[in-house]
Amino acid sequence: MTRSGVKLFCAVAAMLAAGIAPSHAQAKAGPQGPEDGAIRRQAWLVPAQDGTTMMRTTLFRPPGAGPFPLAVINHGSTQNELRRATVGLPLYPVLTEWLVTRGYAVAIPQRPGHGATGGPYYETQGGCADADFAKAGRAAASSIAAAIGYLTQQRFARKTGVVAFGHSAGGWGALALAGRGLRSLAGVVAFAPGLGGRVNDVPGRNCAPDRLIEAARDFGGKARVPTLWLTAENDGYFAPALSRRLAEAFRLAGGRAEYHLLPAVGADGHDLIRAPEAVTLWGPIVERFLKTVR
Repeated sequence: MTRSGVKLFCAVAAMLAAGIAPSHAQAKAGPQGPEDGAIRRQAWLVPAQDGTTMMRTTLFRPPGAGPFPLAVINHGSTQNELRRATVGLPLYPVLTEWLVTRGYAVAIPQRPGHGATGGPYYETQGGCADADFAKAGRAAASSIAAAIGYLTQQRFARKTGVVAFGHSAGGWGALALAGRGLRSLAGVVAFAPGLGGRVNDVPGRNCAPDRLIEAARDFGGKARVPTLWLTAENDGYFAPALSRRLAEAFRLAGGRAEYHLLPAVGADGHDLIRAPEAVTLWGPIVERFLKTVR
């Protein structure tokens, strides 16, 4: 990072820190305000894997007291520290509403090292020459596991039948989570999962794809729950040829992987999870999958 970039990063970090009260060290886990809207949106603080960083989490619930089956949606990431520091809270309105109307409580945690959550960034993958995509995925999985562990102790959530959803790096972390042996986890749904895509913002340019495939093989060999992989033909981060190889490596290593290549969506199918017009493509597939894991 250039000197001016460092100064900008420090200034942004200071502004973010000044706008967060109480501090992470003093913050108390749990709800941070009233529910709002038809799908009961509410801000929560959820402890991360280090026990001190509080993940800024948005929670949505159906009507009633529950307990509801829990779906945890996990966001993408970037190796660029300035972008991570300034990113907003992750929201996936299309998928969230779809899940809540089907009776799920939905949590969307912002993992450590991102935006308002702050704290250490655990998901560093290294440079392309020595990229460790398995280690980065396992770090994201630890954050997701921490969120699931905390939320399934709340009265509104069932202790079993949890489904981990993920987008891009969040989907990659969810696939790593499939091998953790969590008794509460029933399945994983990964939208455009992977790491190291679109190097220098060039569509279709990937960082060490062979290492990514090797990591997928590692995840598949440990996986204990079924996984659903969804990608679009025009994904600018992980092209169909690569995403198919990832799912195949996962499956051949022993993991249960159901892979679907969907038609092109929007300008870049990597945002399949956010596109309202894509619901008709993935909705029936996800519905069938959820019936098998509930």
